[in-house]
Amino acid sequence: MLLKIHPEHPEGRKIKQAVETLDKGGVIIYPTDTVYGLGCDIYNHKAVDRICKLRGLDPVKARLSFICKDISQVAEFSKQIDNTTFRLMKKHLPGPFTFVLNSNNSVPKLFKNRKRTIGVRVPDNNICQALVEGLDRPILTASLKNDDEILEYFTDPQDIYEDFKKLVDIVIDGGVGSNHPSTVVDCTGSEPIVLREGTGVLEV
Repeated sequence: MLLKIHPEHPEGRKIKQAVETLDKGGVIIYPTDTVYGLGCDIYNHKAVDRICKLRGLDPVKARLSFICKDISQVAEFSKQIDNTTFRLMKKHLPGPFTFVLNSNNSVPKLFKNRKRTIGVRVPDNNICQALVEGLDRPILTASLKNDDEILEYFTDPQDIYEDFKKLVDIVIDGGVGSNHPSTVVDCTGSEPIVLREGTGVLEV
């Protein structure tokens, strides 16, 4: 199903429809403040596994990330966030960043990689925030890669729908997406390290 949602003012009934799909273990494609992503409820093992297969990822080795509604929700899944990291996140979120943090025991088993870390995002995107708010728990995010030699990521929701309509439950059309991913910042050491330069410019 292709579900067109207003990017600035997401319609409540449409958000509810997408949230109900997530709640039942469905897989959706949705816009973020960077690229379009595959998403599901992080607590639904079958749905997470389904996304890993779609992306060709090994759940044990993959560094899976998820979207939270705010920093306080992020804190529920990470070991104690020090003051420096907290200030850094507060300065840059919501925004186009993925912060890598040390995880705690609240993180679902499928997300527990060998390094005991998690990637977390709080995108500056109204549709994203409405979805997480409605579900009341984080949503897996896996960037929607494209095989195109020029465009690394899918940007047109109509093209996404044509390619994925039989593979996912809902494709949300929230307008044309970006072709630049989030900036990934590792905050597990004594100093933050940029692992991938993306849309966000880190200001320490």
